[in-house]
Amino acid sequence: MKVPKVIAEIGCNHKGDMEIAREMIGIAATFAKCDFVKFQKRSNRELLTPEEYNAPHPNAQNSYGDTYGAHREFLEFDVDQHRQLQQYCKEFGIGYSTSVWDLTSAQQIAGLNPVFIKIPSACNLNFPMLEFLARDYRGDIHISVGMTTHEEQEQIVQLMEKCNAAERVVLYACTSGYPVSFDQVCLLELQTLNKRFGSRIKEIGFSGHHLGIAVDIAAVALGASWIERHFTLDRTWKGTDHAASLEPDGLRRLVRDVHAVSQALTFKDAPILAIEAPQRAKLKRVQGVHFN
Repeated sequence: MKVPKVIAEIGCNHKGDMEIAREMIGIAATFAKCDFVKFQKRSNRELLTPEEYNAPHPNAQNSYGDTYGAHREFLEFDVDQHRQLQQYCKEFGIGYSTSVWDLTSAQQIAGLNPVFIKIPSACNLNFPMLEFLARDYRGDIHISVGMTTHEEQEQIVQLMEKCNAAERVVLYACTSGYPVSFDQVCLLELQTLNKRFGSRIKEIGFSGHHLGIAVDIAAVALGASWIERHFTLDRTWKGTDHAASLEPDGLRRLVRDVHAVSQALTFKDAPILAIEAPQRAKLKRVQGVHFN
């Protein structure tokens, strides 16, 4: 089995601090041994209405500004900073990617030419943005389908097919909550996505917002080629995503277990494996008779 790729979703858990972001890249690469880190890019004036931009943060204890817009701007890195993050990733030997929330951000990040660009569940019906990426960006397009009906999922895939980009699409099973209780993860949606779209797109992934790592390991067993989890240095930090994130040792154990399970997901290539032959000769009996 092809070993699934693990993405450490840093998102905005860097608290708007480039040094924290660099430290997180280094930990994800050298300690946890992830394949990619992923950030987020928003053009907040484009994404938010003036009323939303100027309103107070809905959870004041999580806010980094007097308004929601100020909060989002505080956490936002500009394109030059993303170029620097991409360079940090190169130095540490880990892949760089970003989720884009609007057309301007998609155009900016596409200019950096990462291996893939992610579309979060909240923005997967922004069809002008999807069409731009399908037609003008040559990397893979990863799309989460939380908060998305089956009919809307079909519209997304049909658009990618129309733009001859479906072979570059990875769809992620996802429940959009922070954190998500186990009974709401709905892991068998991986099978549903595979049945409906597996032959039409590149791969199926899993983006989790639950606690622990057991669910992710099951996702690998169910065929997920990509595992994405939010990553933080401290789950008690201020912000919505930290509570549903893995700290460094949890991320390390996730990568370890994903690799172990993917190695185990094989059929026997012979009725009696080489490792079994000496044990068969030593231990296997029928009414006291050895098998040779």
